[in-house]
Amino acid sequence: MKIRLDTVVKTFDTFRAVHGVSLDIESGELVALLGPSGSGKTTILRMVAGLEHADGGQVFFGDEDATNIPVRDRGVGFVFQHYALFPHMTVAENIAFGMKVSKVKRNTAAIDTRVAELLALVQLTGLGNRFPAQISGGQRQRVALARALAVDPKVLLLDEPFGALDANVRRDLRRWLRKIHDELGITTLFVTHDQEEALDLADRVVILEKGQIVQQGTPEEVCRTPANAFVMRFLGDANTLSATALDGKADVEAVAYDAPEVKDGPAEVLFRPSDATWHAEGGQGIAARILRVLDRPGSRRVLAQTLGGQPVEFDTTPEFPYRKDDVGVIEISRPRIYAV
Repeated sequence: MKIRLDTVVKTFDTFRAVHGVSLDIESGELVALLGPSGSGKTTILRMVAGLEHADGGQVFFGDEDATNIPVRDRGVGFVFQHYALFPHMTVAENIAFGMKVSKVKRNTAAIDTRVAELLALVQLTGLGNRFPAQISGGQRQRVALARALAVDPKVLLLDEPFGALDANVRRDLRRWLRKIHDELGITTLFVTHDQEEALDLADRVVILEKGQIVQQGTPEEVCRTPANAFVMRFLGDANTLSATALDGKADVEAVAYDAPEVKDGPAEVLFRPSDATWHAEGGQGIAARILRVLDRPGSRRVLAQTLGGQPVEFDTTPEFPYRKDDVGVIEISRPRIYAV
């Protein structure tokens, strides 16, 4: 089922949460809405579900205008961050609930068969008679997904589904979710503020800031060609150095970088910690002093400061031999330069 948002607007009191967003989601595609708190991603998801009504624009499911279709008639499955399971029902009863109240009537045997199929799909066979309090958080989230799938939705919507889980469980579950999606091929819209989660899961990532789309593309596209400084910073650690752009060059403390598309005036040079190399002597780069060396299991993070007083962090090998107060130069590869 293809989803299309056409200049959708949503305002709460005097605050506009979504500013005329237009977005096409292809049938069978898994799209992540990614952005900080308050960027409008959950509001967009809720408008697709019918839990919020758009103040302007339209929502289409295929060729059908679904803007005013009631939530129970939209054919969506919704998975929330905090599971929203019924604590007094068993796992099997939770999964069966949607089928029992659906307009599409099924007999008890058909419901039991479907519940067994879904328990196997989410790898919870044998746990149907347990209550939510008797299983782990990761297992509860699998039950929530099975319940959403039980009604054979046209569209699957997930709102921060792994936010309440610890890092290791989140990592395992998102890879499992991608596998489930590939098996079922349901059009899926996934909301998260976790960059790694979006990049691991999605076919396409849509990045939002203040209720507007600032960039969309494959994980590779948004990582390798960030559209602006916000995207660059949001998608991971980024150093920022003040610069001056003039005649296609950006000058940082007497070191010039090519910036042919940046207008003359104040600018910023952004780069990842992995894109900086330290040279003790004889190298080309920005002069700096080491402030501290932090150890990591497989690397070191070096905190430094340019001689002009700007902070820089970079990653290096565990064998990095330099220490606090050593002076050298920082060579930057793959700098991104943006006008201020």
